[in-house]
Amino acid sequence: MSATLITNIAELTTQDPERRVLADAAVVLDGDRIAWIGPAAAAPAADEAYDAAGRAALPGWVDSHTHLVFAGDRSAEFEARMAGREYAAGGIAVTTDATRAAGDYELTRLLLGRVAEAVAGGTTYLETKTGYGLSVEEESRHARIASTVADQVTYLGAHLVPARADADEYTDLVCGGMLAAVLPYVSWADVFCERGAFTEEQSRRVLDACRRAGLGLRVHGNQLGPGPGVRLAVEFGAASVDHVNHLDDDDVAALAGSWSGWDPAAARGARGTVATCLPACDLSTRQPLAPGRRLVDAGVEIALASNCNPGTSYTTSMNFCVATAVLQMRLTVDEAVRAATFGGALALGVQDSVGSLEVGKRADLQLLNAPSATHLAYRPGMPLTGAVWRAGVRHGG
Repeated sequence: MSATLITNIAELTTQDPERRVLADAAVVLDGDRIAWIGPAAAAPAADEAYDAAGRAALPGWVDSHTHLVFAGDRSAEFEARMAGREYAAGGIAVTTDATRAAGDYELTRLLLGRVAEAVAGGTTYLETKTGYGLSVEEESRHARIASTVADQVTYLGAHLVPARADADEYTDLVCGGMLAAVLPYVSWADVFCERGAFTEEQSRRVLDACRRAGLGLRVHGNQLGPGPGVRLAVEFGAASVDHVNHLDDDDVAALAGSWSGWDPAAARGARGTVATCLPACDLSTRQPLAPGRRLVDAGVEIALASNCNPGTSYTTSMNFCVATAVLQMRLTVDEAVRAATFGGALALGVQDSVGSLEVGKRADLQLLNAPSATHLAYRPGMPLTGAVWRAGVRHGG
């Protein structure tokens, strides 16, 4: 393997345990690993050099919540929502029909295109879910296709009860034959614990069955109003609870309590349930933005993710999510970048290998066409990602 020296970095944001920001820095990549980080003047020799030309470097985005396996279009639904129609979970059925009708080749082509778009925007590690199949055959097919492209796959058979199906009978299927069919392809399970989707009792059954099957757990919760999602996620030790738009004091306290014993400076200790905020989705559905500032101040680890899906957040742009978190959720730039990198890695249980720039970790980093990470919020909407290294392989730039 050849080593690459990336030098003349104006600002390098590590998001390591010390959360260092280095000026006039350099990084050496050796194959798919980071081999050295430090001052540019002290950089060791390498097989080749890349001049960052005074740009900023930071970890690649870790997008911990996406729904990329889909076909079809829901722009009419979006337009109606912008005209005042309230968002409801039922729109998922429109995508289910289109996705079931698409063949393997077409779904794979669409998935590859969305992942390529995400990588071009600085995302170097991502999760995606099933959930647009809602039958044993289709959920298994979508999980298999996703497993060939995404870094991690989550089973979301509990996305919506299909039309004309009995909710309890469908929950039995999600916990039984469907779970068995997807198990070879997935590492996580999720449930949409929300009005119009799955009740607390049904969600509990799904989480219990999937935990017994050996899957890690996540929960879609507290998106459309107050509900039991956060409480269930903490009770079951879920890695994350996602959306979290509507939280009361008990929800925040439960999330904060799950992090007792965690040392964020040293990134060690008993880890808790990450609160994943999805600001692009909040804007698209005109929900209140997740209370990121309140969560951080309470000691909760948060993640930012795109929630890319055809109905409520059709974007892979983590840059947009970071800018929105700073401008409207009142996070600092450092907090937003951490949530979109190390926070996402925590939510996926891979913080030991991705999410920060540290010697020995995977060589996932991005260069901005700007001298500092502050420009992500200072120049919102601008195409600032210049070059990306994913597992040591350069994309663009």
